Amino acid sequence: MKMNVMKLIALLAIGGSVNAYAAEPADTKGASQLLMYVQPVDYTNPIKLWSPYQDYWFYQGPVVEKVALSTFTNAYGDVGMCESNQSGKALVWLQPKLFYNPQVQLYFGEVTADVYKGVGEHIGKYVGQSQVRGFLSMQAEASIEKAYAVAMADVVAKMQADSALQAQIDSHINNKSQQYQADKTPCAMVTLFPTKKIRAMSF
Repeated sequence: MKMNVMKLIALLAIGGSVNAYAAEPADTKGASQLLMYVQPVDYTNPIKLWSPYQDYWFYQGPVVEKVALSTFTNAYGDVGMCESNQSGKALVWLQPKLFYNPQVQLYFGEVTADVYKGVGEHIGKYVGQSQVRGFLSMQAEASIEKAYAVAMADVVAKMQADSALQAQIDSHINNKSQQYQADKTPCAMVTLFPTKKIRAMSF
């Protein structure tokens, strides 16, 4: 009998600790000034760069994310990647493309950035482009990253040159008033974005 009572007490103690853990709220990150969004298809479906002697397959998502975080952080400070439970003060949807021309040994990069604030209010679209010389058979990874980096820098330069967008950033993103702090852009809105077609080669 004494043993059964001890088992019951132990079970109740375990149940209580589980319930207490379940009752804790999920950890949420603070809102960033800008949230970057790259579609899942860019992480799950590789693209192919072609040459007569060698093909090169790679995933755009990881390299674009790396370059975007570095470039936008240098320009705007508080930047993060979009996650399902996050909200930011603005959201930038990045759509990358890359093409290799083996005849002239050039990588042609392109990044389109659509900027949103609030719940889906589109406030700007910017296209950055690049041309980077390199061989597909030698240090292709470095050349690809450079092509995206140059295109991303072109995007940021065009955003910063847009006085209307900068006014939006000054009034909305950097405003510390309670009204603007409450007017956040949820990452959940990305489910409304059209999913691009899966292609073996960009462009």
